[in-house]
Amino acid sequence: MSAAPVGTREIGRHAVRAELARVAFNRFCLTGFNQVTFADLAEAAGVSRSTFLRYFGTKEDVVLFVFDPVGDVITDALDADRGNEDDWDRLRNALESAVTFLVRDVQELVTVLGLVDQTPALCARLREKQTEWRPEIVARLRETASSADGSPVIANVRAAAALECLWIVLGQWSASGGQEDLGNLLDAAFAAFSPPAGQQSAASL
Repeated sequence: MSAAPVGTREIGRHAVRAELARVAFNRFCLTGFNQVTFADLAEAAGVSRSTFLRYFGTKEDVVLFVFDPVGDVITDALDADRGNEDDWDRLRNALESAVTFLVRDVQELVTVLGLVDQTPALCARLREKQTEWRPEIVARLRETASSADGSPVIANVRAAAALECLWIVLGQWSASGGQEDLGNLLDAAFAAFSPPAGQQSAASL
């Protein structure tokens, strides 16, 4: 399991966390998430329990380590796409960056998402992470919003809807064993917020 380090000073810590997460994930897959203790993880990694806990406070965060940078990936993509005035297009492109970041090893991510789907505690923690990402996404949207779209309610609803699209798309992709095209799934998810062409024409009359 891997994820991009935030900055140069974090590279050493990140490398240790990545290795601990890799060892732990293999143990979770072999034994089961609920059956494995921190003592088991520490033994498998060849470190003390206190050392393991210094890098990860919960078992959920060990499994979901790969998702840690996703919020930054999305906000960085929004920053890079400031020329596009359409929030939905910007969010769609930002989520493409997020899934590209995540899907570097198809089978690994399918396995992670499968474990999340089967484990309520992991599911809940991943939802918490999405909630933690939202304020920065909202801030980026509001920085470039027109006066008509500047309401925090509008930005929050759009960010929440986009993150829900990401959740649903990854679930569908995982259920297909990583066979479906993520770009097509994102397009389909975002298209759900647009009325059919006929309805659009009628609304404009």
